[in-house]
Amino acid sequence: MRRLPVIVLLSILVFPFTMAQSPVPSGAKVEKIATGFEFTEGPLWKDGAGLLFSDTHRSIIYLWRQSDSSVQVYLKPSDSSNGLTFDHDGNLILTQMLRRRISRQEKDGSITPLASTYMEKKFNSPNDIIVTPSGSIYFTDPDFNTPAGESKELTFQGIYRYSPSSDSLILLDGSLKLPNGICLSPDGKKLYVNDSQAGKIYMWDVVNDSTISNKTLLYSIPLGGYADGMKVDQDGNIYCTGPTGVWIVSPSGTQLDKIAVPETPSNCAWGDADRKTLYITAQKSIYRIRLAPATKVKDEGMNVIRTNTLFANYPNPFNPTTAIDFRIHTPGYASLKIFDLSGKFIATLFSGQAVPGTYSRKWNASEYPSGVYLCSLQSQGYAAVKKMLLLK
Repeated sequence: MRRLPVIVLLSILVFPFTMAQSPVPSGAKVEKIATGFEFTEGPLWKDGAGLLFSDTHRSIIYLWRQSDSSVQVYLKPSDSSNGLTFDHDGNLILTQMLRRRISRQEKDGSITPLASTYMEKKFNSPNDIIVTPSGSIYFTDPDFNTPAGESKELTFQGIYRYSPSSDSLILLDGSLKLPNGICLSPDGKKLYVNDSQAGKIYMWDVVNDSTISNKTLLYSIPLGGYADGMKVDQDGNIYCTGPTGVWIVSPSGTQLDKIAVPETPSNCAWGDADRKTLYITAQKSIYRIRLAPATKVKDEGMNVIRTNTLFANYPNPFNPTTAIDFRIHTPGYASLKIFDLSGKFIATLFSGQAVPGTYSRKWNASEYPSGVYLCSLQSQGYAAVKKMLLLK
């Protein structure tokens, strides 16, 4: 039998999916608008100007100008700023990982520290941040960016609420291992926070904007995929950055879609006057995708929706288990297979009739030696191969 140098998409855990449910319109494309940074984070739209974002490694906040697509320094040094948001007076609120605090930039450009300790112990490294409808500030405090050479003082990773009006701080939750992305439902009644390393999105009821209750696991990225910054749209859908792209999850916990991004994304934010463009920070670059119907975007970038698609496996390299996602747009027969580099067949992960939807499969390569393997997806009018590196 002739060997085919292709491999089938690794993973198929089928998620309920109806094409009408996806908030991404037909033909939408991811477009790179800026690059050349060290590590981008914390995107925030500033009306009349453009997109603010942090370069955490360079300790700079940049402004990408909508008028001419130029990039200029907005704040330097930013003390390794990460999450950015505005308060109700239009002041910039930022987390400063190097100072282990949250702060406010005043109208004159000066920086006012707001909170840096809990129970007289320094925060780990405040990461992501939001302002609630009442003006309170919620933020996450994982420990993976605690400044080098400094010791941790807290024994947990917290989710906090700070009230600027009363200058008071309370711990909302300390149960997550690495709380990271944080956002509120459009009505402010639900709080969403992800546990970064576990790739899980949790939901709480917000009680009088002063506490949270009824912690519920809303969604798990397949195979414990990494979760980072999050935002919600006007319909309450959650956009969570993670491996290979931005995962779109309904308020009920159903995956609606995934926006593939060429670089691993760290966070996202709504921008443009109508807030219908999603801006994405990803490693060294900034991307955007227009999520409004009948919008013309430059014919470049990555078409992420409405075609059968094989995504790169994650993690990659891996040992010994990895996950592969693929999307079916055109119903019909599909197969996902693994081959070695010589084209020798290894395993079938999926074979059969596939309805429109997003699928995920995992492959355990514990019985195979280190090396490059091929994952092949073949479906109606579509064929694709991805390389996977097993390192033991």
